[in-house]
Amino acid sequence: MSVQSINKLDKILVTGAAGFIGFHLSKRLVEQGRTVVGLDIINDYYDPALKEARALLLAPNDNFRLVRIDLADRKAMEKLFMEEEFDGVVNLAAQAGVRYSLINPHSYVDTNLVGFANVLEGCRHNDIKHLVFASSSSVYGSNTRMPFSVHDNVDHPVSLYAASKKANELMAHAYSHLYSLPCTGLRFFTVYGPWGRPDMALFLFTKAILENRPIDVFNYGKMKRDFTYIDDIVEGVVRVLDMPARPNPNWDGDNPDPSSSYAPYKIYNIGNNEPVDLLHFIEIIENCLGKKARKNMLPMQPGDVPATYANIDDLVRDTGFRPSTTLEEGIPKFIEWYRDYYKV
Repeated sequence: MSVQSINKLDKILVTGAAGFIGFHLSKRLVEQGRTVVGLDIINDYYDPALKEARALLLAPNDNFRLVRIDLADRKAMEKLFMEEEFDGVVNLAAQAGVRYSLINPHSYVDTNLVGFANVLEGCRHNDIKHLVFASSSSVYGSNTRMPFSVHDNVDHPVSLYAASKKANELMAHAYSHLYSLPCTGLRFFTVYGPWGRPDMALFLFTKAILENRPIDVFNYGKMKRDFTYIDDIVEGVVRVLDMPARPNPNWDGDNPDPSSSYAPYKIYNIGNNEPVDLLHFIEIIENCLGKKARKNMLPMQPGDVPATYANIDDLVRDTGFRPSTTLEEGIPKFIEWYRDYYKV
């Protein structure tokens, strides 16, 4: 076992709290009676109104407070950590998106590298009991052995976004080694659900079909994704949060396991463990909407990969949790939310 359970961490910093995953996680943590300080700059990478609407839903909770701080602002981050005395940190704030990293690379450096360094420094100097941080299935890059395993080497990213997430894992390990900071990285696999991001396939496809516009289908539809419903992601994060990583006594420098360490450090995949054909994914959306999609069949985009598939054996073993929501269950919940929110 790579983890050990402790008493529940009561005061949590959630970065990216007005984002898709951060919103759902913050909601769950405050429902558990924990105190959550949510950090979000609410930038315009996608519609800020959607982020503001999420933040508005969290605002009435007495044990939730939103602070609008840029993760890359070192002084502001130092002050926040010093004043608040957090028990744990969940770092979800990031410049997301593979394709956008081709257009605006510097935003990935500012948030995902400089910002993450500020989080690590805050944890180091303020006795944080556990740092949980978002990594991504994109770190598997050019790997083709399926399912993707946390025990495999991931040194061939195919986008700057993926490289920044791999860098986060390496940075966290260095702090775990140097300062005995318990760090757990979570590689999320294609998260979807209500309040989802407008740059993700489910949102884009739903919007286009309802507006009678064609959808862009890359690699001529020959894509597979391990789609993971938001509630499963949140359950995984919450379970891991109260189980700080600890050193692996069997770790061997002659045969180093990338997912663990002699330091208190651990990496998990959180995915549905069931890759789905993109065309089947579209078919489920069509059935839910009662409308057929017009498809622009296009070649593979730079930085993209043809398939993702999560090996979740370590997650199941250590937390007892296995994501299980099917697309047939999850997509209708997203579409119900979408129709209600946009009144369509």
